[in-house]
Amino acid sequence: MDASSARSTALTHLASHALADALPGHLRTCQCRALGCSWHPRSRGCSGPVLLALTRRAGGRSWRLADTCAACAAATSGTALVPDTLLGSPRRRSIGHAVRPARHGVTPGPDERTRVREMLTYLSAALPQFTSPAARMLALQCALRSNSRGHVTLPDGLLRSMRLQRRWELWLELTQAGWLQASGMQSGTMSARLLDTTVLDQVPGRCVRRRAAHWALHPTPLVLPASAPAALQLTAVVLASHSASSLDGTEDLANISRLCGHYPQQTKELLDRLVSVHTLVSWHYHRDTDQVLWRFPQRPPASSPGQGSPPRNSPPSDRQ
Repeated sequence: MDASSARSTALTHLASHALADALPGHLRTCQCRALGCSWHPRSRGCSGPVLLALTRRAGGRSWRLADTCAACAAATSGTALVPDTLLGSPRRRSIGHAVRPARHGVTPGPDERTRVREMLTYLSAALPQFTSPAARMLALQCALRSNSRGHVTLPDGLLRSMRLQRRWELWLELTQAGWLQASGMQSGTMSARLLDTTVLDQVPGRCVRRRAAHWALHPTPLVLPASAPAALQLTAVVLASHSASSLDGTEDLANISRLCGHYPQQTKELLDRLVSVHTLVSWHYHRDTDQVLWRFPQRPPASSPGQGSPPRNSPPSDRQ
C-alpha cells in the first residue's frame, strides 16, 4: 500500500470512530481538561469551542482522537483539528431553512469564512509542512471546488486571476505529495482528481463550497493587489478566515504559522509586510499567551463612494 492510500485508509478509519461516538454539541467537553490538562505544557487554560483533535503520539506509533477545546488543542504538539465539514456527518436543518443563493454582488456571510477556515485546517494536516504557499492556495481552490467524486476542473481564467496560470510546478508539487493527480490542460481548463478520500465526504454541498472558494479569492475585509506574492495572499486568507469582526482579529501565532506552512518568524515578517501595504493597520504579539492581535483599516461606507479611500499613513506595527 502506498503512502497516499495508507493515509486515506487511516483517515477513513478515524472518521468512522468519530461518527460512531458522536455526541450532541451541548454534551461535548474538553477531554484534556477532564484529565487535568495533562496532554500539553502549562498554558493559559481552557477556552474556545470544543473541537475534534487528532494527536500523533510516540513518533506516529499511536494516535489519539478526542474532543479538545481550542486552547488545549493549540498547546498540544503534533495535533491537527478535524473539521466538521470533512466528517460527512448529517446536520439537522430547521424547517424552512434554505441555502442562501449565490448571487453576484451579494456580500458573503460567515458560512464562507467558516468553510475556508476548516479547509485550511484540513490542508495543514493533509499536505507536507514544506508545501509552498502557492501550492496551498491552489489546493484550497481544488478542495472547495471538487465534486462528489473528487474531480475538479479549474478554468484558465481563474488560474490567470490567481497568477497560477501554467504553473506546472505547483501541480507537480501536489502530485508528489500524493494529494492529487493532474489530468492535464484541455479546452482552456486544468483538470485533476483528488486522491485523499477524506475530501469526498465533505458537507455542506458543492454550491456552498464554491461560494467559499470565491470568498477565498477576495477575503474581505482584507484587500490585496492581485500581484501580491502567494505567501502574502495565503497569510491574508488565514487572517480573514479567523476574524470575528470587520475591525480586528486574534489567534495563536503557532496556529497561524501552521496553517500558512511557515515558521513563526516568517509569519511575523509577513504581518509586517501586510502593514506596509496598508492591508492591516497594526498587529501585536502577546508573548505570554502566544496570541497575535491584528487590526484592519476602517473602510468607508458602501453607500458613500465619494468620501475617498482610507488614509494611507497607517501606524507602524505594534510588534514585540
